Amino acid sequence: MSHAETPDTPASTSHPTDATSQRLIDAAARLRDELEALRFAPPVAHVYNPLQYAWEAHAAYLTRYGQGHKKIMFLGMNPGPFGMMQTGVPFGEVSAVRDWMGIEAPVQAPPHQHPKRPIDGFACTRSEVSGRRLWGWIGRRFGHADDFFAQAIVINYCPLVFLEASGKNRTPVQLPAAEQRALEAPCDRHLAAVIEALQPQWLIGIGGFAEKRLKHVVSEVLDDRPLARRLHIGHVLHPSPASPAANRGWDEVVDRQMQEYGLLPVST
Repeated sequence: MSHAETPDTPASTSHPTDATSQRLIDAAARLRDELEALRFAPPVAHVYNPLQYAWEAHAAYLTRYGQGHKKIMFLGMNPGPFGMMQTGVPFGEVSAVRDWMGIEAPVQAPPHQHPKRPIDGFACTRSEVSGRRLWGWIGRRFGHADDFFAQAIVINYCPLVFLEASGKNRTPVQLPAAEQRALEAPCDRHLAAVIEALQPQWLIGIGGFAEKRLKHVVSEVLDDRPLARRLHIGHVLHPSPASPAANRGWDEVVDRQMQEYGLLPVST
């Protein structure tokens, strides 16, 4: 599907949008389009935008689970190679999206794929460790997907994937300063729009980078609005397998962190 053919709403869904989810879809579509103008220098060799080629699944996620105001908004950084890069859903480990959330949609092949990082969509057989940890913890603590999403949602700050010629992933913080600034401008606007749509009580960064962007957007973009003055900001340990701390009992660490905020639900 080309850029011109990308719809701004899911092609078909049994879950009609409400005012909040439509605002999220509109904000994501604006971000998708604004990011198309950005260019990134080597060592970045390939840039994937799942809001383009996996838009149908992303919009289905926002349509079904972005309805109504939320108590908690979790924020991730950017897609992993076997998660959102494949499914279009934040931390979108295939089985979690398909089997727990009940979302599956066609994913188009993006142009200029890296030979070591093909897009297989929901046919991807690799498991995204970060997504498996995050959504697995959410399922164990909140139970059914509808129970979690009635009060919370997971959003990613940046939807782009940056790959080196070797296939190695580069995170936004590894980009040159000028490229970071160009990327942060539309991502900050999108984040502000999402916060205003969801009207959350708590903003929880998944990792330090996400918490930093939350604090920046609340203080610099939403600074004089009543919403900004009542928001609580915190963070949890990122579930990446690249983090030694996350590989030593990530669930227990996040339980303690969420308990300190008074946000840990009763285990089911």
